[in-house]
Amino acid sequence: MQEEYSDRNPALAAPYAAHVATVSARFDAALERAGAAHAVIFSGAAHYAFLDDRPYPFAANPHFLSWVPLTAMPSSYIVHTPGETPVLVYYQPKDYWHVVPGAPDGFWAEHFDIRVIHDPDDAGRHLPESRDKCILLGEITDPDQAFGIERVNPQTTLNLLHLDRGRKTAYELECMRLASRRAVAGHRAARDAFEQGLSEFAIHQRYCAAVAQTDNELPYGNIIALNEHGAVLHYTDLDRERPAVARSFLIDAGAEVLGYASDVTRTYAADAGPFRDLIGRMEELQLAVVGRVRAGVDFRDLHIETHRLLGGVLTDAGLASGDADTLLATGVTSAFFPHGLGHLIGLQVHDVAGHLSDVSGTRIDPPSGHPFLRLTRVLEEDMVVTIEPGLYIIDLLLENLRGTPAENLVHWDEVERLRPFGGIRIEDDVRVLANGAENLTRDAFALSSGNA
Repeated sequence: MQEEYSDRNPALAAPYAAHVATVSARFDAALERAGAAHAVIFSGAAHYAFLDDRPYPFAANPHFLSWVPLTAMPSSYIVHTPGETPVLVYYQPKDYWHVVPGAPDGFWAEHFDIRVIHDPDDAGRHLPESRDKCILLGEITDPDQAFGIERVNPQTTLNLLHLDRGRKTAYELECMRLASRRAVAGHRAARDAFEQGLSEFAIHQRYCAAVAQTDNELPYGNIIALNEHGAVLHYTDLDRERPAVARSFLIDAGAEVLGYASDVTRTYAADAGPFRDLIGRMEELQLAVVGRVRAGVDFRDLHIETHRLLGGVLTDAGLASGDADTLLATGVTSAFFPHGLGHLIGLQVHDVAGHLSDVSGTRIDPPSGHPFLRLTRVLEEDMVVTIEPGLYIIDLLLENLRGTPAENLVHWDEVERLRPFGGIRIEDDVRVLANGAENLTRDAFALSSGNA
C-alpha cells in the first residue's frame, strides 16, 4: 500500500511528465509577465520554537511541491529557466543526529538537473549569476536565503500562478484520488472505533494507524468529535476519556499523498431515531448540491442555493418554520450553517485563489451575510472543490436570533432535543467537469466496498 502512495508508484510516471511540462509553461508565462529570466523556488527552512532547539513540523512551499513531490526537503531550491531542464538544488545534510534525505530517486528525478549540496550556503553556486534577472518564490526568514535576489514573491506573479493552480493536471488528480482512498481507509477504521465505544483520542489513533500517517503528516488536524463536540466547527481537543453515552460522531479528517490533500467529513448516529434520520436528510441535500456542480456555475450561487435547501430540511425536521427564502433572509439558516459550502483543495487543504478574479488581484467578495465562504469564483473544468453543508446547534449563533424576527421562526424545543448530538457535516472532494462532477470521495468509498 505504501508504494502506491509514494514516488515509487509507476502509474504516476506518465502523468507526472505531462504535469512538469504544464508547470513549466505556467512559469514561462509568469516570467514573461514579470519581465524576468529565471524563477527560483525555495522549499522553505526549518522553524524552531522560541528559546528551544526543537523544530516545528516542516511545511514545504506549495510552489516547490507543484514541481516535485518532496514534502520534507528544507533548504532546497528549484531554478526554472525557459527552454532549459529545471535545476533541483537538493539539500542533503551531513548529519548523524537525524535521518537525512537519501539519494534523489523516484519517477520525478529524470526531469531535473539535480545538484546535491551538503551545506545550505552552497546553494548560491547553483543559482543564476544574474540575480537581477531572477524572481524568488518562497518564505524568506533570513536574507541569506535569497542569495541577493531582490524580487521576492512579486504579487502579480503569485496571482497568475495561484489562478493556474486551481485547474488540476492529470497527475494532480491522480494524487488526489489516492489521497481520498487513503482517507477513506482511516474513516472506515474510525467509524468502527466509534461503534466499539472508544474515546476521541483512541479513535484518532485508529485513524492515523489506518492511513499510516502521523499527526504531522496529515494535511490538517483531525476533527474527532463525539456528542456536543460536533457543534464546535474546528474541534481538535480529543478527549482521552470515553463519554458515558456516545450518541453521535462527527469526523473531519483527510490524508496526504505526495503533497496533495483530501478533506472528508462524515457524521454518524449511535442509534436509530430522529438524529439518524436528520443525517439522512443532510446526505440527500449534500448529494443534491454535488449534482449541481459543473463548469460555469458561480460558487456563490451554489452556496446560497444550499441555504435554501437547508431551509427545507429545517422545516421538515421541525427545527424551524417558514419558507426557505424567509429563513435565509432572516439569518435562520446561517445560524444553523455558519460556514461556507466549500473551498478549493489541492496542495493546500484550503487552496489559494478562492476569492481571486484576475492577475491584478481583484477580489470577488462573498455574498452579503456569508463572510466565511472561501470560494467565490465561477467553477472551471478540473478544479477540485469540497462540498460540505452542515447543520449544528451553536448556542452563540442561535442566541443572536433572540429579539429579532427570526426568533419566532425557530422551534426552540426541537433545538434543545438536538443539542446533545452537536451537529452534522457531510463533505466530499469533487472534481469539476464540463457537464457534471467526479466525486473523488464517493468513488473512494465505493472502491473500499464501504458505505459513503
